[in-house]
Amino acid sequence: MESSGANGAGKSTFLKVLSGEIEPSKGDVSLDKGERISVLKQDHFAYEENTVMDTVIMGNKELYDIMKEKNEIYAKEDFSEEDGMKAAKLEERFAELDGWNAESDAAILLNDLGIIPENHNKQMKEIEAKDKVKVLLAQSLFGNPDVLLLDEPTNDLDLKSINWLQDFLMDFENTVIVVSHDRYFLNKVCTHIADVDFGKIKVYPGNYDFWYESSQLALKQAREQNKKKEEKIKELQDFIARFSANASKSKQATSRKKTLEKIELDEIKPSNRKYPYVDFKPDREPGKEILQVKNISKTIEGVKILDNLSFDVKQGDKIAFLADNEIAKTVLFQIIEGELEPDAGELIWGTTITHNYFPKDNNYLFRNRRKRNRMAKKILQRPRRNLRKKLLRKNVIFWRRSPKTSKNPIWRRKSKMCPIQNHVIRSKLPNL
Repeated sequence: MESSGANGAGKSTFLKVLSGEIEPSKGDVSLDKGERISVLKQDHFAYEENTVMDTVIMGNKELYDIMKEKNEIYAKEDFSEEDGMKAAKLEERFAELDGWNAESDAAILLNDLGIIPENHNKQMKEIEAKDKVKVLLAQSLFGNPDVLLLDEPTNDLDLKSINWLQDFLMDFENTVIVVSHDRYFLNKVCTHIADVDFGKIKVYPGNYDFWYESSQLALKQAREQNKKKEEKIKELQDFIARFSANASKSKQATSRKKTLEKIELDEIKPSNRKYPYVDFKPDREPGKEILQVKNISKTIEGVKILDNLSFDVKQGDKIAFLADNEIAKTVLFQIIEGELEPDAGELIWGTTITHNYFPKDNNYLFRNRRKRNRMAKKILQRPRRNLRKKLLRKNVIFWRRSPKTSKNPIWRRKSKMCPIQNHVIRSKLPNL
């Protein structure tokens, strides 16, 4: 089952209530005796001092605690008879939980998610961030839980891992409750949709597409029903207003007044959902030839990243680049954008084409924030007339007052403004 709703509607909060992380204000959550809930953890740095293997096995807390306690008993130098009896009980429960296969089961999950065996016994702080996500996913899946709670499980996963997770959940025989914004994933794995909207939860059978069509149809029918009721109300009101004073029609008017009182419009609350979209509008119609990439090769630090790569981009093409090597994709885009030069080959852009680039790493946009803030503070502490001269030199220009506006002048800036944050300029300049 999937929990669907707008951001802030309460989907993640609902999962936290189910998992017992937070208490509900009203009602309760119960499990049958012996059933276990497993939750996909969101803190990628919570297990830094643990090994990858131990982190996965921690998905079954009872099993992991037994393993730890059992090993501590066997490590004692003064092993007593009481310790032996306690260890025997632990071994019995350990076997019931299939503990002897725990490491092999965990290794299978890790291997399937692309975590190489060499990393299984490393500490979590030693592996890459993208692999930590997969380890936490393996932790939640470990041990065949009775109820599986997954909050945005496809975030930061590569396409292979998402496809593997889809297949895993489709074969999973127990209960899964998932929150996701990936509708293709939801269509694959969900049999029911729990719609969180209007402050309530309503369950629909079927996958995401079926839920969307059903919910839109139900909303349309409710609106049409209300429209019919409004037409009936107006018809009755007109009759009552017309004949209430007519003695021959007074009984009919009274009867219609009673009918009118019984009609109630259904309350249709506005949905919390928003449907944003990105609309790219080119300045001019592009030609047929967008981009030609011819025999591009690139080697970095002795490693060949791209080797004799060629392709054409035509008008209307929408292309996805797939590769196991993340660096290769990034290097290719940097070459296309002109940030890197290829060792061989060439790129030819169409004559009417303008292009832009959204990079994988945007940290460079924020590296000089402190420097900008210090500069802004320094400038704003100067005398006002000096401040005005300084800002004029930095391309901040002052427009004359418009006779139709208030007494305060309108402050504007050129596109190439000095590196002072906009909110500082807007909050300070009108008070000069």
